[in-house]
Amino acid sequence: MSRARQPPLVTGISPNEGISWTKVTIRGENLGTGPTDLIGLTICGHNCLLTAEWMSASKIVCRVGQAKNDKGDIIVTTKSGGKGTSTVSFKLLKPEKIGILDQSAVWVDEMNYYDMRTDRNKGIPPLSLRPANPLGIEIDKGRFPQKDLEALFPGMSADFTSENFSAAWYLIENHSTTSFDQLKTAVANLKKQANKKNEGSLAYVKGGLSTFFEAQDALSAIHQKLEADGTEKVEGSMTQKLENVLNRASNTADTLFQEVLGRKDKADSTRNALNVLQRFKFLFNLPLNIERNIQKGDYDVVINDYEKAKSLFGKTEVQVFKKYYAEVETRIEALRELLLDKLLETPSTLHDQKRYIRYLSDLHAPGDPAWQCIGAQHQWILQLMHNCKESYVKEQKGNSLLHSPMVDLDGDVRPSPIGHLSQTASLKRGSSFQSGRDDAWRYKAPQQVVFVEKLTKLVVSQLPNFWKLWISYVNGSLFSETAEKSGQMERSKKNARQRQNDFKKMIQEVMHSLVKLIRGALLPFSLREGESRQYGGWEMKSELSGQWLTHVIQTVRLSSESLTALEIPNDMLQIIQDLILDLRVRCIIVTLQHTAEGNKRLAEKEDWVVDNEGLTSLPSQFEQCIIHSLQSLKTVLDCKPGEASVFQQQKTQEDVCQLSIGIMQVFIDCLEQLSTKPDGDIDTAHLSVDVSSPDLFGSIHEDSSLSSEQRLLIALSNCRYLERHTFLNIAEHFEKHGFQGVEKITQVSMESLKELDQRLFETYIEFKADPIVGSLEPGIYAGYFDWKDCLVPAGVRNYLKEALVNIIAVHAEVFTISKDLVPRVMSRVVEAVSEELSRLMQCVSSFSKNGALQARLEICALRDTVAIYLTPESNSSFKQALEALPQLSSGTDKKLLEELLNKFKSSMHLQLTCFQASSSAMVKT
Repeated sequence: MSRARQPPLVTGISPNEGISWTKVTIRGENLGTGPTDLIGLTICGHNCLLTAEWMSASKIVCRVGQAKNDKGDIIVTTKSGGKGTSTVSFKLLKPEKIGILDQSAVWVDEMNYYDMRTDRNKGIPPLSLRPANPLGIEIDKGRFPQKDLEALFPGMSADFTSENFSAAWYLIENHSTTSFDQLKTAVANLKKQANKKNEGSLAYVKGGLSTFFEAQDALSAIHQKLEADGTEKVEGSMTQKLENVLNRASNTADTLFQEVLGRKDKADSTRNALNVLQRFKFLFNLPLNIERNIQKGDYDVVINDYEKAKSLFGKTEVQVFKKYYAEVETRIEALRELLLDKLLETPSTLHDQKRYIRYLSDLHAPGDPAWQCIGAQHQWILQLMHNCKESYVKEQKGNSLLHSPMVDLDGDVRPSPIGHLSQTASLKRGSSFQSGRDDAWRYKAPQQVVFVEKLTKLVVSQLPNFWKLWISYVNGSLFSETAEKSGQMERSKKNARQRQNDFKKMIQEVMHSLVKLIRGALLPFSLREGESRQYGGWEMKSELSGQWLTHVIQTVRLSSESLTALEIPNDMLQIIQDLILDLRVRCIIVTLQHTAEGNKRLAEKEDWVVDNEGLTSLPSQFEQCIIHSLQSLKTVLDCKPGEASVFQQQKTQEDVCQLSIGIMQVFIDCLEQLSTKPDGDIDTAHLSVDVSSPDLFGSIHEDSSLSSEQRLLIALSNCRYLERHTFLNIAEHFEKHGFQGVEKITQVSMESLKELDQRLFETYIEFKADPIVGSLEPGIYAGYFDWKDCLVPAGVRNYLKEALVNIIAVHAEVFTISKDLVPRVMSRVVEAVSEELSRLMQCVSSFSKNGALQARLEICALRDTVAIYLTPESNSSFKQALEALPQLSSGTDKKLLEELLNKFKSSMHLQLTCFQASSSAMVKT
């Protein structure tokens, strides 16, 4: 947790006084961490936050507002520190207004008035600043028409600033009722203004005396300076002569004793050189020993001998020592070049790099070997990444690269830069980077997936050494104790501080290359036009499936975690997080698209096996397909530390919502396709019904093929289940996985499903009700039956019994498939029959007594039989049919009607069992 910041403290303000809207600079401590942290600023009690401009934690610029207090504190309030205090105060001055006729020490631009409130200029005419009442007395506007005044004073004006000013017009217009005494007062006021103007010049001079005195003092100081310069020139010439004399004396003394001192120095040097030669005989053998030790690789011995010789003979004047020491320097220079070549050679281990840098530092190599090594490693990593891409692109295009050492990171058949990585990797990865991966995976996985695996393994195995080399460079641990004593370590730390931005750019370049190479392989559409050739080049025959994209996301996530463990700043790794987000979004889109494609093939898996509820396995298969797709996206949808939600962008939400709706629509279309296929297109050789079903009507059991009506019923049953269960379950899974717009997905899908259900239902009703309705009229008038001339009714005629049998057949067919559909279908069939019967009755012109009794008997028989399936529509139709008949007048007719009805119900008791309330659920769906 971060420690709370100290409250703001204002220690200075410049200027410390001024009028309103004066621009001031406030200085102090803890004035906020940024513009958004500053939440309050008052000067003399006035809120100045609107004009405040936060510059830094110690500086704020603003404008002073129109405060009530003349003097007050400057209070700064921040989110992080709260309300602050002030050690200084600001004095608010009253502004002096300068009229157009007032004298001023500064130029006042009348044509460009500065509005300090809006901090911008406004051009206004000077006439708008003229005094409103020049006479200084009360104005009393007369009621004289303007036209009359203009006619009275042609070509004149009442405006006192005009060249054609008319005093008479002005007095008539503004002082027509003013008394003579008031006019005398106005004359006195005008005289005072004139006298004041004359006195203004003298007062102006008096007020500017201080300015005149300051100018006079400045001129006097310049004059005195010029006189002083003349005196100094004389004194300077005398001093120069004295110095010349002293220099000549010193040169003479040096000439007299130069020879003696030179001989003495030479003797001493020779004596000292001989003593050193006697004591350090290794100098004569040092060139040869250096060559031998270099060949052996004993660079430490060479450096120690060189440092020893340099300390003894580095500044010698003895020619023989200088000659041998020059030989030593020549060999040391060759050693420097050799070590630098080895340092820049790739690949190399971090240990060797540090060792060569330390050797070069001890040998005082020119430049900065450590930084050169860092630059070489940077270029090498970039080259490895691009070589890896080129290798896989070639392999994808047909060039066999199975045994190429440039991409064989798991083996080390021959020396190669990447093959060496598996031995020098200093960072362990998860299971995705295990070297023991089965080779069969390489042949099954797409080339892009294998490439991402290899590329991320390459970066994660090399970047740690690169980062550690930089850390060692920063803290100075690359150098030995000798370098520390010589100040080399401090110079290196200084260089590192200066090159932090350059190294940051190197890391960013590696990260950008890594991300763009992965984008080129998996998301080529996200690259710019100029980047496709450098980072792309893959043959995109088909897009990767969601499963492979999920694998790639896991691989990149592991890489990001490994790089984060190196303590690389998050801002350098943000580009990887952006890549992961784009991959996650693409994985979701692709998975949903593939799910929609898979749903199209569900029609091929329909086996038409119906269970007790009239359902096939199709709704369950669809639900399982969706759940499986969502479960495969679980790791993609879950946010790892530092990752953003995939649904944070509005476009992603909309795309996912549309794809989800598309998945549901595809399945709905699949249902419609199955239900409307011709009979010959459906393979029902494997058809069966759940043997536990209590329905034994058997037509579907015995026949090996389904009729189109039966398929419609099965589809209707599936639609009903989808609406009440499947779609709701899927919506719950969408919400569980964090999908946005689930309500819209459910609403649109439900509407489409209901439309399909209604179309299928209407089609089935058309198949079943139309034949029954069409048989009524021919049956009624069979045998030239006439309602006007018929016998006494003996019972219900056969046409009605035939219609009831057909209705019973429909009931049996629906009951066989789904009991829950019976009330819905039967009610609609009864509506159609009752509507047709009502029409036929209303078309009869007249009934005889027997005809009316016969019609009432048949209508009542039908109505009472299907009573449990009556709806308001069918009840209305039956009512209209009965109203079209003459009323029964005698009790004998009513008794006969009741007897015939009972006889009909008794004779067809078995057939009418299906219309009893206990045989079917009475809930209309």
